[in-house]
Amino acid sequence: MRVTFLGTGSAMPTGKRVQSGLLLEDDEKTLLVDCGSGVLHRLAATPTGYEGVDTVLLTHHHTDHVSDLVPLLKARWLAGEESLTVAGPPGTTELVEGLLDVHDYLRNRVDLTTRDIEGEFSVAGFDVASMETRHSMQCFAYRIDDFAYSGDSEAFDDLAAFADGTEVFVHDCSFPDEVDVSNHPTPRALGAALAGNDYGTVYLTHRYPHTDGREDEMLASIREHYDGAVELAREGDTVEF
Repeated sequence: MRVTFLGTGSAMPTGKRVQSGLLLEDDEKTLLVDCGSGVLHRLAATPTGYEGVDTVLLTHHHTDHVSDLVPLLKARWLAGEESLTVAGPPGTTELVEGLLDVHDYLRNRVDLTTRDIEGEFSVAGFDVASMETRHSMQCFAYRIDDFAYSGDSEAFDDLAAFADGTEVFVHDCSFPDEVDVSNHPTPRALGAALAGNDYGTVYLTHRYPHTDGREDEMLASIREHYDGAVELAREGDTVEF
């Protein structure tokens, strides 16, 4: 399996990191997880391209995770691709219908399928387990074999245990320690939650501008509690496992 970090930023653009998006690939299977602003551009720069991805799995419906959905649909239509599936938490079908109410000229341009999912399910050939996170709207973390992605969430023990044993665990780490925040973790809280679990590597994503220049400090804070491998998710990098 391969994961490519397309977008590792947040709702506050930095000019360096675009919003949330991951590309998963395994043999001939491809899956885009989240589709925030800038992700389509990053996807177009990969060998797979937007022509090679016909399924999007959303963690939740905040704009920094969904705002490139309509551009993706249009790009696939213009490229001659015939289908797109969008799956995500309850309300995903309503979300997509609302977007098409605004951009009604895109209706029926491709064979569009929407799915509201919960629990365990299959999508794009991947078997997926989900669990609800602690965020300001309903959000799901996902596990696919040896890969897990937190979506947006506070750090907490059950989420850390959900990903225990994975080779790659991509986790929200939005702010440095001194920021008083709910719905997202700080490094100290994340390190405490990770402690006692075993992952190949934990990759930190969804970083707000507040983290710029603080990266080494954040990694050190996590390592006060968790002694496993922790790295920053860097856009364009691909990890194979």
